[in-house]
Amino acid sequence: MTYSPHVAAITSDEQALIVASDLAEDFKRDSALRDRERRLPHAELEVFSRSGLWGITVPKAYGGADVSHVTLAKVIALIAQADGSLGQIPQNHFYALEVLRVNGTPAQQQRLYTEVLAGRRFGNALAELGTKNAHERTTQLRRDGAGYRIDGRKFYATGAIYAQRIPTSVVDEHGVQQLAFVPADSRGLTVIDDWSGFGQRTTGSGSVVFDNVYVAAEDVIPFQSAFERPTPVGPLAQLLHAAIDTGIARAAFEDALHFVRTKTRPWIDALSDKASDDPLTLKSFGHLSARLHAAEALLERAGEFLDRAHAQADTQTVAAASIAVAEARAISTEVSLAAGSTLFELAGSQATLAEHGLDRHWRNARVHTLHDPVRWKYHAVGNYYLNDANPPLRGTI
Repeated sequence: MTYSPHVAAITSDEQALIVASDLAEDFKRDSALRDRERRLPHAELEVFSRSGLWGITVPKAYGGADVSHVTLAKVIALIAQADGSLGQIPQNHFYALEVLRVNGTPAQQQRLYTEVLAGRRFGNALAELGTKNAHERTTQLRRDGAGYRIDGRKFYATGAIYAQRIPTSVVDEHGVQQLAFVPADSRGLTVIDDWSGFGQRTTGSGSVVFDNVYVAAEDVIPFQSAFERPTPVGPLAQLLHAAIDTGIARAAFEDALHFVRTKTRPWIDALSDKASDDPLTLKSFGHLSARLHAAEALLERAGEFLDRAHAQADTQTVAAASIAVAEARAISTEVSLAAGSTLFELAGSQATLAEHGLDRHWRNARVHTLHDPVRWKYHAVGNYYLNDANPPLRGTI
């Protein structure tokens, strides 16, 4: 495995936001081109890794910045605003680091955190096809001397194609799920670039096949137990998803503003002297901006709740964080889709032209928001407030 050379050391929340903002400016430049040609962002990810942003959740005791969840969400939203795919790629990296934080031994934490601070990226191999539900796993972990062997197939493995390690959910001989941090260059491990989604086209969310893949015992961390007690693992995952959608929504909104300000459309000219005077256009932007600002505020609020759960994880703090994140996730889902649709309505048929690339925002939102159904967010929120019922401990609430 190789490291990204000259990785910057980020030491504060303020620095993380400045670096993310600067990177976003660069990543935005060719984002439409990467989407149109499905040009995988290998070079951009090297820059992203060297920036130090992939290590900002590492605890201070291990040399990281340990930024707040408010900051983490803003960083992801900034990158997703520039490029929705680039914003999603590190999502499971931070998810795996949280599992490591709550369930790893000090020795495992020291070794894997050191790798991350040196520039290594973690992908994921969690989801499977053909199971009874989204939480069932069939990929097997079996003993082989001092280590283990893995057999199985995963799909929707976002980030695996770019990673140096692929955290993989496996079931041991006792039927208990573990998380194996498998080196990407392991013999018998194959990453297949078969992702064909019409949105989030460059996330590399393809398949991973494990054929008798060896993994050392020290690279296996308890996974199932992270959801058998109150931990921030689930709401953290959902916070990152909400940040991605919020960033996509902001990108669509900004592109809609730019298009209406700079492009001529005959149907507007026939009704008013300029687009900025058209009452229906003004209403559309007013309606969308109110919802977008609400999503951004709820995202920040959710980060604050998660910070409290991070500091003291118990039944009450984790439930409150899960509900706050569910609220942000629900609204970010709706506004990202609305922003993309509004962009189509205001730009007209020109929005579909390949040279503009404006359609990518709706496509990205439509694909990413299918990750888990938003209707269950509202169910959990309503049940929490009306019946004092805490949400289930899992990664989709």
